[in-house]
Formats: sequence, C-alpha cells, structure tokens
Amino acid sequence: MSASLPGDGAGHYDVLRRLETDYYAVFADIPAEDREVWERAKGFVDEVGDRMREAWDAAAYPMDIARRFGELDLLNDGVEHPRLTRFSPLAAGLVNMEISRGDGSLGTVLAVQGGLALRTLALFGSAAQQDRWLLAVARNEVPAAFALTEPDHGSDSVSLETVARREGDEWVIRGAKKWIGNGAAGGITFVWARVDAEGDEHHGAVRCFLVEQERPGYTGTVITGKASLRGIHQAHIAFDDVRVPADAVLPGSRTFKDASTVLYATRSGVAWSALGHATACYEAALQYAQQRVQFGKPLARFQMVQERLAHMLEDLTAMQLYCRRLADLETAGGLRPTQASLAKFHNTRAARRVAATARDLLGGNGILIEYGVMQHMADIEAIHTYEGTESVQALLLGRDITGVSAFA
Repeated sequence: MSASLPGDGAGHYDVLRRLETDYYAVFADIPAEDREVWERAKGFVDEVGDRMREAWDAAAYPMDIARRFGELDLLNDGVEHPRLTRFSPLAAGLVNMEISRGDGSLGTVLAVQGGLALRTLALFGSAAQQDRWLLAVARNEVPAAFALTEPDHGSDSVSLETVARREGDEWVIRGAKKWIGNGAAGGITFVWARVDAEGDEHHGAVRCFLVEQERPGYTGTVITGKASLRGIHQAHIAFDDVRVPADAVLPGSRTFKDASTVLYATRSGVAWSALGHATACYEAALQYAQQRVQFGKPLARFQMVQERLAHMLEDLTAMQLYCRRLADLETAGGLRPTQASLAKFHNTRAARRVAATARDLLGGNGILIEYGVMQHMADIEAIHTYEGTESVQALLLGRDITGVSAFA
C-alpha cells in the first residue's frame, strides 16, 4: 500500500519516552546511592519494556524476565535483613515507581516477591527457613507467593477459614486462597491459616506456614480472563489436606497482626506504584499533544488540552509530594500505618483521574497497547483494590482521626 494515500499521514506517535517530570523538584536531591538503584531500575524497564507489552497483550507471564528482576537485585523493597542489600525507603519507593511506570505486572512481581513474600520470610522465618530460602527468594531463583486472601474473604481477611491442624509431627492445611500472585509458579507459598490444635498455645490464632507448591494436595490454578495485570499470573489455590512438617510454621508469626504488619509495610509501595502509573500516563499524553495535529495545529495549542494537562500535572505533583514525605517519615522512624493508608488512598484515586484524562486526550489511539495509557489505566484498577480497598483505607483513616471504629 502506498504511504502517500490521502489521510494516511503520521501512523505512529512517540509517546513512551521518559520525560523525568518533576515540577516541584521533589526528587532533585536524591542521594547518589539511591539514584544508582533508581537508574538500575530504569535500565531494567528499558531492557524488557517491549516484551512486557507483548506479554500483557498475550496474558503471558515471562518468568525469565521475573528472574532477571532478581538478578539485578531490585526486589528488596526496603526489607531489612543482614543478608540482603539494604535499600533506603526512598530507594525502595523509587524502584516501585519506576518499575510501575514501565509495566504494572512487573510492579506486582515486586510487590509479591519482595514486598510480601520476602518481607514475611525476613520478619518471621526461622534461621533454618532463612538459610534455605531467603537469598533464593531475593534473587527470584524461587518464585514466592503470599496467600492471605480467600474466595470469600478479601477485605475481611481476618475472618479467613483456611485451617492448619496438627497431626503428630505434621501440619495438615485445608482451605482455599484466591488472587495469589506466583501461587501457581512452582515455587513456595507463605500460607496464612487458622490453627486448629487443641492444647496448642496458638489454637484459634492465625499463623503463617511455608508450603512448597509441589506438595500433594496443593493445586494452584491460574485465574484467566483478567483485564488487568495480564503480565503476571494470579492463582486460585486449593489446599486439600496438604501435609507439611512441624517446622513449616514461621515461628515469628503468632497472630493476624503479623500479617497486617506485612500489609502495612507494602501499602507505601502501592502509593509509589500509583505514582509510576500516573507518570507514564501524563508523559504519554503530553508527548501525544505535542505531536498530534488536528484542525491544522498540534493539540498542545488548544486551550482545553492545556487545561487538561495542567489538571494532570496537579495530581501528579501532589502524588510525588505524598511519596517523598512517606520516605522521609519512614527514614526517620516516624511513619504510622494510617499515614501510609492516606498515601495509598490519595494516590490510587489520583492515578485513576490522570489515566482517564490521558486516555481521553489520546482519543481512539488511547485504547492501543502500543501507546501504554490503556494498559496503565487497566492496571491501576488492580492496585486501587489490592493491599486494602479504597473503603478499607477510608475506614482506617476514619478510626484514626475520630477514635471510633466503623468497621462492621
């Protein structure tokens, strides 16, 4: 077909370039050590970006890319342990932001493998468990899952029904979990279950168990039909009397509050992830507006378009300020869980607004994967829900500021 056909001019717009948007110079003073980690994350995103877009389109989980993530030592997520490379809260946040700016599925790999699984093992695992698994999980040599959510218990996960009963020198786990990243990846799963062991001091309490996925009775089924986070697999897991040794329990896990400790720590990461998604959408919209010509001039010359870009920048800058303050508070040891909740509450909502405006500004091209915005828009829907829905965050904040719990 001739390239000079009437009406067939510019067939492609270059909108995926990184613009380093930072209107208030929020990240102008990043320490050199943290900036090196950030630059490593940028290099990884650039290396795998095209393949991840293809994987998202095909709903495929490229495990070699996930392993490369670990090879580059980018999965730490700020987890503190003598055997792990230390990431400051700021460095961990910047990695979360940059990875999600490139691809939301990889952002979830980081959240699951590092933020949830690695943190659980580092906080609550025995010396023997850490000797065997810690570095393998940190390097993503072994995929790791965090199994808390159940088919009938999401926001009310404290009411989980999966049980672990004691039989001699073994624990027998029975129940089901859902939406478990890496739950069918052939690695290990950290399973939160209620102890059913009369006479045990922890009878009735929720504890965590390390379960190798090849154990008989463990069935992880990949959830299909997702319209979000299509480049990572989540699983519906059935535990049909899965037997594990007595030392499979993580000794530091004693109550449901321990699971909450992990979730509180990862909530900040979700705020940073939302910032990454929003940055990608804003920068795509800005570049598109500068390149796309309608009515004889670039979209960027229309007042309505400039107003939309200004609203997007307003949200993006606020998100950056939230995240930087989170990192500063955590570095000083003064970050409260509800402060992380407020950042997650604000940033995922703001990211939704930015993505919707960007998609609209790109017009019909906005639904194409090659321009990124539609993929980010879909992925934001997932992070808006996981690690505590908008309503749960609001109730946590409401309880904190009023002193009265409104949880049912």
